[in-house]
Amino acid sequence: MKSEETPFVGGPLDGRILPILLGATGQPPKVYEVPVPDPDGGPPTVHVYHRAPAGRSKRLGLQLGWKYEYDPKGRRPGGLKWPWSRPEGRREQREQRRESPPEGQPADPPDERS
Repeated sequence: MKSEETPFVGGPLDGRILPILLGATGQPPKVYEVPVPDPDGGPPTVHVYHRAPAGRSKRLGLQLGWKYEYDPKGRRPGGLKWPWSRPEGRREQREQRRESPPEGQPADPPDERS
């Protein structure tokens, strides 16, 4: 397997350069998770790093490799992103609009069939 020396920015691995295994496409993984064991025997803390471009060359603007940037919120990717899928935020906003009535109108109209 081929590996690449990749720098880490932020978090507990700040400033370290570690060899990262490359995938079939020759790129390191998009997300790198570092589990840190709990000294009390509890569940391990997982630090999450996301892949970002390391820089660009001056003349041609080619990418110079990758680096990993620390994500303090620990967000992991939600899965595959299909072109026909909507972002989660838009779906939640649409559901909230559907549940709440427009301003100036009662929440439930009276039933006139009785």
